[in-house]
Amino acid sequence: MTDEAPLRRRDSPDTAGDGPHLVPPDPTSGGPEDSRPATPLTAPRDGTPPPVETPDELADVVSRMTAGTGPVAVDAERASGYRYTQRAYLVQLRRAGSGTVLIDPLPLDDLRTLDAALADTEWVLHAASQDLPCLAELGFRPRRLFDTELAARLAGFERVGLAALTEQLLGYSLEKHHSAADWSTRPLPESWLTYAALDVELLTDLRDVLAEELERQNKTAWAAEEFAALVQSADRPPRVRPDPWRRTSGIHRVRGARAQSRVRALWYARDGVAARRDSAPGRVLPDSAIVAAAEMDPKDERTLLGIPGFGGRSVRRLARIWLDALDQARALPDDALPVNQPVDGPPPPHRWAERDPIAAARLARCRQIVVGTAEQHTLPPENLISPDFIRRLAWSPPDEMTARTVGDILRGFGARNWQINLLADQLAEALPEPR
Repeated sequence: MTDEAPLRRRDSPDTAGDGPHLVPPDPTSGGPEDSRPATPLTAPRDGTPPPVETPDELADVVSRMTAGTGPVAVDAERASGYRYTQRAYLVQLRRAGSGTVLIDPLPLDDLRTLDAALADTEWVLHAASQDLPCLAELGFRPRRLFDTELAARLAGFERVGLAALTEQLLGYSLEKHHSAADWSTRPLPESWLTYAALDVELLTDLRDVLAEELERQNKTAWAAEEFAALVQSADRPPRVRPDPWRRTSGIHRVRGARAQSRVRALWYARDGVAARRDSAPGRVLPDSAIVAAAEMDPKDERTLLGIPGFGGRSVRRLARIWLDALDQARALPDDALPVNQPVDGPPPPHRWAERDPIAAARLARCRQIVVGTAEQHTLPPENLISPDFIRRLAWSPPDEMTARTVGDILRGFGARNWQINLLADQLAEALPEPR
C-alpha cells in the first residue's frame, strides 16, 4: 500500500493459507506471541515538522499530498474539557511519499483545497467518529476510510486503543500523556507536536496489519459496510438532544418539578457564560454545584457562596447571574415547570418485567441470540448489533415474525446488511413466545 519502509518489527513467517501472522493467531489473547519488550517510539522518522499556518504553506501541503501514494493517515486534536466547542485545533496527516504534516487550522479559512486533493484517497483514522465532525467543519471529509479502532473491534481484539494496538501488532509503544491536553494553547509546545505527529506515524502500517487479519477472518466485507456508514455520516450535523439540562450529573437526586426548574435555569445560565467565554461548561460551574444549589434554593449571595462549588473567584464574580437564574425559576407559574417528556422507544430494560413480562422474556431470548452469535464470530455484542435495536425489536415485534420482517425492521433502525444476515433468522425464531 505504501512506497516507504514500514515500521514493522513484530514479523513472523507466513503460514500457507493463513496469511502473514503479524498479529497473534488469537486476537483476544491480549498480547503478542513473543515476549520481547516493545520499542518506545519517541520521534517521527522524518522529525517533527512545524505547524502549517499560512495559505502558501497549505498550498505546498496540497502539492505534497497530491504527489504521495497510498492511503493518508489522518488525526485531529481538540480541546475537550477546556473549550465550549469541539473544533479541531490541530490536524495531522501522513502519506507515503509526502511525509508528515501538522496543520494549525486557526489562522486558515478552511481545508477545502486539501479536501479536493485527497478526494480519491482512502483515509486511515483511529476512532473516526470522534474526529470526523470537527474535520467536516473545516470542509475536510473522506470519501473512503479505514477505521483502525473499529477494525480491531470487528477482529475481536480486547484492547483497541491506538497505543495498545501498535504495541501488540507492530511492537512499538506510543506515549499518550498529552491526550487530554488543552490543544487550544498557542504556541503549541514542541513535545506536544511530536506526540501529535506520532499519532499518524504508524496508522497506515496498523491499517495493513488489521486488513490482513480481517481478511483472514472473512470479515473484510463487514468492515467495508461499517466504514461506508461512517463516510455517510461524516458531515451529518450532531443530533440535538431535547432538554439537554436533564443530563446534568446527579440530577436524579433533585426531587420535584420546582427543584428541577432550578437545575434547568442554572444549566442554561452556565451554558450562556460558557459559550461567550468559549470554555467547557464544567469549568464555569460544576454539575455538582448546580445540583446542590437546586436542592438548597439559596436566595442571597452569602448563602449561595457557601454552597460547595460556588466558592471559587471566577464563580463568585458570576454570583448575580446564578441568583438571577434561581429567581427566574422561583417566579415560574406551575404550568411552566418541567414535565417528564414521553420516552421515544421502549422503557428501560429493568422495568420490563413489571410492565410487560412477556416482552421481558422476549428480550432475554433475543439477547441470548446476540451474545451467542457474537461469541461465535469473536466480536463484541455491541458491534454485532446496537443494543437499542434489539430492545426496540423485542418491545414492538412485527405481527408476522419472519426473517424478512425482522430484517426490514432492523434495517429501518440502521442495521447493516451483514448484521441482518447473521441475526435475522435466529431472531425471528426467538421472538415468538415458546409453546
